[in-house]
Amino acid sequence: MGRLAQTDGLTEIQRDILATVRDFVDKEIIPVATELEHKDEYPTAIVEGMKQLGLFGLTIPEEYGGLGESLLTYALVVEEIARGWMSVSGIVNTHFIVAHMINAHGTQEQKDYFLPKMAAGEIRGAFSMSEPGLGSDVSAISTKGVRDGEFYVLNGQKMWLTNGGTSTLVAVLCKTDEGGSTPYKNMTTFLIEKEAGFGPNPKVPGLTVPGKIEKMGYKGVDTTELVLQDVRIPADRILGGVPGRGFYQMMDGVEVGRVNVAARGCGVARRAFELGISYAQQRSTFGKKIAEHQAIQFKLAEMATKVEAAHQMMVMAARKKDSGERNDLEAGMAKYLASEYCKEVVEDAFRIHGGYGFSKEYEIERLYREAPMLLIGEGTAEIQKMIVGRRLLEEYRIAD
Repeated sequence: MGRLAQTDGLTEIQRDILATVRDFVDKEIIPVATELEHKDEYPTAIVEGMKQLGLFGLTIPEEYGGLGESLLTYALVVEEIARGWMSVSGIVNTHFIVAHMINAHGTQEQKDYFLPKMAAGEIRGAFSMSEPGLGSDVSAISTKGVRDGEFYVLNGQKMWLTNGGTSTLVAVLCKTDEGGSTPYKNMTTFLIEKEAGFGPNPKVPGLTVPGKIEKMGYKGVDTTELVLQDVRIPADRILGGVPGRGFYQMMDGVEVGRVNVAARGCGVARRAFELGISYAQQRSTFGKKIAEHQAIQFKLAEMATKVEAAHQMMVMAARKKDSGERNDLEAGMAKYLASEYCKEVVEDAFRIHGGYGFSKEYEIERLYREAPMLLIGEGTAEIQKMIVGRRLLEEYRIAD
């Protein structure tokens, strides 16, 4: 397995879980990932395997049928899955965020209803905050929910839903104008159950998932829009039962999501390093293996250092969140560092492969198209630097 990206202080249970997932990735994901990715085919068999392993309920408390594991365990599992195929980690990520939000903020009735089904993978979650004209400015949200007796009527268009078609539960952020004096207190999260599939949804009149958005990478997993036209949702499907708390609930979900994206970056970077160092020992130029050339050894050393640094930063951010402390500083740092280093490690592995890296026959070609998504997912590098900068000024503010 090599000595990179090891994590100290794990329990025996955590080590067993990671060993099981690593074996699953090596046997069930890596051999088929590139073929499925090139076909943009949903990995149905892989998802069924993850259900059997209990991965959809990894962090859901045992009382609801889950494994009750920590964010750290989940992040390390995601790192292993992304090492095999990043798209598969996306399938569990939005599910995990929604389960986390329900467990942390939901009413007891919502927890009792949703979490057991989510732990079993019977209900699969998607997370919907972004809109076509929104970018990173969540306060500019325009999708609106208007109260009508015991229901809310939702209208608007959402964008960039990972698992938008295959999910059966979507946590949707809407403006409700009921919470308070600022835009951030006038947003509400609605839990919308729907049928899997594209087009008008037979279970939810007025709700439409138009189809998959075509992407240069991150294939296999569906990324979609969500259109809501006079969709009526019972008031008891407001997350937590009280309007006006949606922004803070969503930001909590994004915070753990950033640790997840950092973990994905770590996994993709580690796989790129593995491919690069392996190819360097097979390819010969000027009478010797290219791994014997000093220039390639320097490149491998830089790649390995970045893999290790990103992993340790990600672990720190996950442990901070698990401790119950605020971790937006650490999560922002981890997401920023891991995504940037992932891009650089993948590009170096691509360069080591030379012309063959440009061929679809080689796995590094897929990784080269996947890495850019991590630069923008769960907030761009610029957003992470804004978050980190503001938090640093809070921590190091000098007296006036």
